[in-house]
Amino acid sequence: MPYLILCIGCVFFIFSVSALNFMHTQILDHQIVNVLSVHRIEWLNPIAKSLSYLGGMPFVLIFTTLWCVYWLRLRQYATTFMIILAVSGSIVLGWLLKWYIDRPRPAVFYHMVNSYGASFPSAHSVYAATLASLAILLYQQHSYSRSICLMSFIWFISMGISRVYLGVHYPTDVLAGWGIGFVWVALIWLGFTRIHQCKKQFHF
Repeated sequence: MPYLILCIGCVFFIFSVSALNFMHTQILDHQIVNVLSVHRIEWLNPIAKSLSYLGGMPFVLIFTTLWCVYWLRLRQYATTFMIILAVSGSIVLGWLLKWYIDRPRPAVFYHMVNSYGASFPSAHSVYAATLASLAILLYQQHSYSRSICLMSFIWFISMGISRVYLGVHYPTDVLAGWGIGFVWVALIWLGFTRIHQCKKQFHF
């Protein structure tokens, strides 16, 4: 599973970065934002806005804290540290790329919510992909693993689409955000798995 997540993340990220250098892709990005803004659905607007608040950094930090408390109560210290490293690392990577690439957001008249920072990558998509992939990997042996996987999938897909629907991101921003989250979490998971195997091998 981690290798699949890693491969998907690499494809998303490489494609989105490459797309920044092609005029046709940038035109398509603008057209998709424009089409979605023209065909907005009244009952869907408040849902998309709610996702914007739920997927922001404050909620992510609160959720991560509660999640870590849960694992600490189970005395799963390595898992707790992995979650902290995965979430904090993806936040730093996402915002460093925002600063470095500095892609302008879609025109303000498309925006349905306030937005901060540059457009590429979508921070909300980074957070959603990070939490979703963490949940999938942590609970892959759980009796409800399929349900958790489905909910995680719905979560990051909905978050990404909502950012484009709200007019604050281009589709390639979302793909980049998903890619960062997937790649970072997969690498963290594989690293921790390797360390655990070494400890068992040498009886640490």
